[in-house]
Amino acid sequence: MKNDWNTRTKLVHAGTRRSQYGEVSESIFMTQGFVYETAEDAEARFVALGDDEFIYARYGNPTVRMFEDRIAALEGAEDAFATASGMAAVSGALTSMLKAGDHVVSSRALFGSCLYILEEVLGRFGVSVDFVDGTDIEAWKAAIGPQTRAVFFESISNPTLEVIDIKAVSALAHEVGAIVVADNVFATPIFQRSLELGADVVIYSATKHIDGQGRALGGVILGTREFIRGTVEPYMKHTGGSMSPFTAWIMLKGLETLDLRCRAQAQSASAIAEAVQGNAAVSSVIYPFLKEHPQNALARAQMQKGGTMVSLDIKGGQAAAFRFLNALEVILISNNLGDAKSIATHPATTTHQRLTPEQRASLGIGDGLVRISVGIEDTDDLIWDIMNALKAV
Repeated sequence: MKNDWNTRTKLVHAGTRRSQYGEVSESIFMTQGFVYETAEDAEARFVALGDDEFIYARYGNPTVRMFEDRIAALEGAEDAFATASGMAAVSGALTSMLKAGDHVVSSRALFGSCLYILEEVLGRFGVSVDFVDGTDIEAWKAAIGPQTRAVFFESISNPTLEVIDIKAVSALAHEVGAIVVADNVFATPIFQRSLELGADVVIYSATKHIDGQGRALGGVILGTREFIRGTVEPYMKHTGGSMSPFTAWIMLKGLETLDLRCRAQAQSASAIAEAVQGNAAVSSVIYPFLKEHPQNALARAQMQKGGTMVSLDIKGGQAAAFRFLNALEVILISNNLGDAKSIATHPATTTHQRLTPEQRASLGIGDGLVRISVGIEDTDDLIWDIMNALKAV
């Protein structure tokens, strides 16, 4: 029997658990608890769970386990823990392993909520955090020391699409025994294997490409079985950040078409970036596979495709950016990403508005920056929509 299935086959079949009815579509086990034949069975299960045994939905559920097993197979991870949201995955992965006195080094170009976890939450509980320019290996080298317990970064930053050298940063972290935690949302599990590049833990907001249709919040933490079941699971099951069975079923359905959607989105994103390049209304187009991108060579070495996100720095600041956004006809104004529908976001006034102007400037988030999450609409229609909207600038 073949054991090494290709990606699309894994996305459809990996981790499937069928009931006695032999259903084709995965079952939703909408139950908070499970019944035991005897009191002795209950006692035994609370002492040690078998591979296909469950005691409470906050601890685990057959539908949730199917999602965990399927995405672990996709990522090449030993195990996974599904969470209620992407931020539950970020906070759970970090807080489950850290304690007062620990040190974390992080790239500074992060989603606003990730910055809040690192700056506010971890700091409040005695964890020290140093932020560095994620593209500067010398800065990582200077910041990582014997006291460093964890290293955190977005493999492609939100929204400026900086690319982190995962191999180099991981090597520095591992020299001192630090755990490397990579948020791989923008790169997607289709285009980049962060574990193979050296990361120890990979995080996804399943809300994004995995669901990909704007239906549900979810997240997942992937890593070694020891880390997932020994560190993450005890923390998550007692703090209540686990995924619901219905959400897990939605994510399973999303995984089936993930490869198809991401490849179509990346193809359109690349075409859009090339088409807008040089437009008089735009000072720069940011896309990892454009030759003008500062980490273009690194992106091509780490990723199969350039991803589904394009950022435009529009001349004229916020007023011009708003004129552009308001003139869009196909692309929606929202703050999600990785959706089948194309979405445009103005980070300075939405996702990163809690930062000071100085902080945003240091991250390259100008008032004219617009982040576009490219969907699965017709490529020519999307290009027309963007070029037409740029006329309003």
